Amino acid sequence: MRLLGIFGIRAGLRGRRDGGSCQSRARMPAPLLVVDAPSLLYRAFFALPKSITGADGRPVNALLGMANLVLWVVERHAPRAVVLCTGAEAATYRTALYPGYHADRPPVPDELAPQWADAPAFFGAFAWTWLDAGDLEADDLLGALALAEAEAGGETLLFTGDRDMFQCVDEHTRVLFPRGGKEGPELVDVDGVRERYGIHPGQVPDFIALRGDPSDGLPGAKGIGEKTAGELLRAHGDLEGLIAAADAQRPRVAAALRDQADELRAFRKIATLQPIDVACPSDAPTDAAAAARAASERGMGRLAGRLEALAGQA
Repeated sequence: MRLLGIFGIRAGLRGRRDGGSCQSRARMPAPLLVVDAPSLLYRAFFALPKSITGADGRPVNALLGMANLVLWVVERHAPRAVVLCTGAEAATYRTALYPGYHADRPPVPDELAPQWADAPAFFGAFAWTWLDAGDLEADDLLGALALAEAEAGGETLLFTGDRDMFQCVDEHTRVLFPRGGKEGPELVDVDGVRERYGIHPGQVPDFIALRGDPSDGLPGAKGIGEKTAGELLRAHGDLEGLIAAADAQRPRVAAALRDQADELRAFRKIATLQPIDVACPSDAPTDAAAAARAASERGMGRLAGRLEALAGQA
């Protein structure tokens, strides 16, 4: 296991437990909410107009949109704490395995960069913890926190638009996957992963290796799409079992498995989350009053009013 130095920016935290250490405990009555901060910031930035500006005239659309997305979950699931995760855009070990990984992603838009820089302080006012994965990626940190929480007897909700995170789903961990409209994110459990892809969550890295992932720049196996990838994994279990049985497949599939065997193994390693030693975060109820002040300072009047109403209900 890799030991990661993590720096959390916190404000208004209450109920610190065992100095944040991860010790076995009874199942928590409320889940830990772990958020893929880059995923939600980008989603909010492109979903809301850049004409939404703060007192200084600069856009605040990403911060506003992400706050509303996370608050929707907080109001309905009452998490024991909220952790916002970020990390490297492309971990070195992943680009070393495949140089095309994330190669086509554009730089951070000029209007988003200042909001990204302000995000730790803004969301810190909510008593939400901001953690950075260093030279690994946010998804590695999300997975590590979910594992630590499960080992301590708790449950985790992973709020992310990254389908790679379906590999973490089990009886302790579910994914909140963003979708349009007012219904909020989709709650994906083990049955939900099976309904989507016809596989178990543990097979997701093998599935990504075969099908590919355009958002990450992974082409997958030539001639193998989503439906075929699911069928092959149901029949052979994992990528290695499938490669071993390549000669028994249809000619096009067999050729892809033989010719791309090493490349597909690299894709699977890229899709597999890396282990990180992390501490379970302390209980930290959302501080709606402090969050309202932070929203008001940034010209987010409606959000400030929503938060003031929440503070009044506490």
